[in-house]
Amino acid sequence: MPAKDLYHDIVCTALIKDGWTITHDPLILKIGGRSVFVDLGAQKLIAAERGSEKIAIEIKSFLGPSPINDLENAWGQFFMYARTLQRREPERRLYLAVNRNTFETLFK
Repeated sequence: MPAKDLYHDIVCTALIKDGWTITHDPLILKIGGRSVFVDLGAQKLIAAERGSEKIAIEIKSFLGPSPINDLENAWGQFFMYARTLQRREPERRLYLAVNRNTFETLFK
């Protein structure tokens, strides 16, 4: 099992405060004969008649010497997880959690 990301607990706390229930920590996906680990699975009840919304979150710190290399690795994982979730759990939406500085410098 991989180590938890630096921001793992912060993301969990934010989700819980927003009304989400952590259902998987980590969410394990099977790709071929191997297992991969999405950092979190969560769901939030929207309304009884609409069912529940499910999400998966990959958390990245971007602490390596090259932010572009970190971005390439994060994008590769995100794409692989998204394709697998699309096949196995199409109702679950995938998100990438990054800190504000990373978002503002690499994603805006």
